[in-house]
Amino acid sequence: MFVWWGLVSLALFYYAPTGVSAFSVTTSNKNVQVKENQGVDLTCSFSADFGTDARVEWKFIDLKGSQTYVIFDGKPTDAYTSRVTPYGSNLRFTQVTVKDNGDYDCEVSGKGQFGEVRVTLTVLVPPGLPVCRVPSSVTTGKSALLSCWDNVGSPPPTYKWFKDGVLLPADPQTVAGFKNASYKLNPKTGDLAFANALKADAASYYCVAENSAGPPTQCESAKMEVRDLNTGGIVAGVIIFLLLLALLGFGIWYAYKKGYIPKKTDKQKSNVVYQPPSVYAGEEEDDGDFKQKSSFVV
Repeated sequence: MFVWWGLVSLALFYYAPTGVSAFSVTTSNKNVQVKENQGVDLTCSFSADFGTDARVEWKFIDLKGSQTYVIFDGKPTDAYTSRVTPYGSNLRFTQVTVKDNGDYDCEVSGKGQFGEVRVTLTVLVPPGLPVCRVPSSVTTGKSALLSCWDNVGSPPPTYKWFKDGVLLPADPQTVAGFKNASYKLNPKTGDLAFANALKADAASYYCVAENSAGPPTQCESAKMEVRDLNTGGIVAGVIIFLLLLALLGFGIWYAYKKGYIPKKTDKQKSNVVYQPPSVYAGEEEDDGDFKQKSSFVV
């Protein structure tokens, strides 16, 4: 019985489907983080099935999706010659910048087979001083937008807003003291939006930017006032405008009545232009010879 099962297992081993390839490409670290201006290695290894003359190339895909070769035909491309060195199938940067953020594909081909592995590189840069925009005055019931952003930090910072020194929760509905708040906060974009500003929203606001690369930074505090609509001033302005309009009309009427504005006169008759009689066709007139063409009695 045991002999029979052994023969079956041996047969299955030799006649197993060959659809799964033994060719493989791997890396020791798929997510690499390094500080700006430092060096770093991106690793890539592949199975011996590709052969000893396997072709290895590295391709870079930036954060916008654009692709370019780092290693092509066994050599660094022109853009990387001064700071990239291939060793084996690995890639060594002597110095990185934020422009190197993105994905790096190690592509291996040999013996008619192809394989690849992706390594994500994140260059760490602390956030700079965020730029904040806080409106100085908002009308009650109107919308208001407070913005905060930083274009230095890597990875991209997240943002927090403070009102009179108190941290505003990203979701006010989750905190008892903020359930009646009228704002929406987006930690990724830094926008703090009020759909309908209330008198209670008047305060001093500032924003904090932070990421994993360094200490957080904040902008200066700025005050936002929320004022009621000045209906009395609007009514007064309309009344003054109507009075000025009436005064202007009276002035025009008075000037017309006193004759300061001349009345329209009749149009002058058009000048009559004398045209001499034309000479009829077939007739000739000689100024030198006068011929009497009709007789008359004195």
